[in-house]
Amino acid sequence: MFDSRAIRRVSVFDDAQIDPTAWPATIPAIAEVIRRRGLEFESGLTFLVGENGSGKSTLLEGIATAYGLPPEGGSSNGGRSTRPTESPLSDWLRIERSPSAPRWGFFLRAETMHGYYSYLEALPESPDRHLHALSHGESFNDLLDNKLNHPHHRAGLVCLDEPEAALSFASVLGWIAGLDRMVARGTQVICATHSPILASVPGATILELGEWGIREARWEDLELVAHWRSYLDDPRRYLRHLIG
Repeated sequence: MFDSRAIRRVSVFDDAQIDPTAWPATIPAIAEVIRRRGLEFESGLTFLVGENGSGKSTLLEGIATAYGLPPEGGSSNGGRSTRPTESPLSDWLRIERSPSAPRWGFFLRAETMHGYYSYLEALPESPDRHLHALSHGESFNDLLDNKLNHPHHRAGLVCLDEPEAALSFASVLGWIAGLDRMVARGTQVICATHSPILASVPGATILELGEWGIREARWEDLELVAHWRSYLDDPRRYLRHLIG
């Protein structure tokens, strides 16, 4: 069977200098990756879900940077780095590709995309110099339509770190359709998210991170989905404990 995965497996180097008592090795999900000497990835779309601090963004950043993408966001063709804050995880990881896999990639990191827009704005003849003039959500939708999901764009790897941070409900639905089209064209997507709506894309692999480490889960069994359902069903059950 033809295999064009940009990432088949993320492996841990045998000689990686890892202090198991120091961050990020103390995060249970990262500790499990180290213990298992890596992590397999299916083709198509994979979601990383979990609470704040569960290691979603740390793992995604490590994968994206090990793949060769700018740690603050951007494409394999370039991006901007301002103040290094990334963990050493990428130095521990080796990307195992399929032989026929495209090498193009893109890392969308919600909190630092402003710097990427400045990088694009400074490029002569850049077709993306308008992104600074758009709202946060509009710029993300523009990236989806014109860079990540353009019908003539090559496949490869797309890493998304909480893209829903900028998106309205309607825009999240648009992203679901966009992700489906990207996967249909052969793009491999790894997305860290807190959104039960975004994580509902049919056919996606869902990895739930927590104190247990990493486990594959069904959408309907996610703690994330259960909490949102319960809250929307009756907000007062939560608010009476929060508001006097």
